[in-house]
Amino acid sequence: MRTSIVPNAGNEHTTYLLMDEIGEYGNVWREMSEGEANEATIVKWMIDGEINRPVKIVAFNTEEGWSRDITHDVASKLLDLNQNGVALGAAAREFVVRITRRPTTAFV
Repeated sequence: MRTSIVPNAGNEHTTYLLMDEIGEYGNVWREMSEGEANEATIVKWMIDGEINRPVKIVAFNTEEGWSRDITHDVASKLLDLNQNGVALGAAAREFVVRITRRPTTAFV
């Protein structure tokens, strides 16, 4: 079964934030537009190698009054994608292994 990078329906008001470690400058919340602050963009950026060292991913929905750490959820989604043939960049592979404690496959 292939895992989609498209988030589940019903998340149209959910906002996603990604904390990235950028070396000597420490951790930063990555800047993204309103249209980019979603799970699909974060997963794509990680697959494409646009993130240095992901630390934490948080989702929140002010209309529904909730927030939660979804770091493990995104790492698991990336692992599923990788196991289904999607190549991950080095930072994404390191993130998946660090968070899930499961190995990834490096595709050539």
